[in-house]
Amino acid sequence: MRFLLWMILLVLCWPLALLALILWPIVCVLTLPFRLVGIAVEGIFGLLRGIVLLPARVLGGLRR
Repeated sequence: MRFLLWMILLVLCWPLALLALILWPIVCVLTLPFRLVGIAVEGIFGLLRGIVLLPARVLGGLRR
């Protein structure tokens, strides 16, 4: 889908399409630290959720 949209942009306005093609890797590299921070924060929240729900899991396992 993305490739098809880029091809349409290339036909309609080729300088903008070429600029987008050149700038896309730079944007990906610049947003990489934010992605890594998001993954780390998601992992921390998952760990905290596991710690908070651990007593309920232990008690639920003892009742069976």
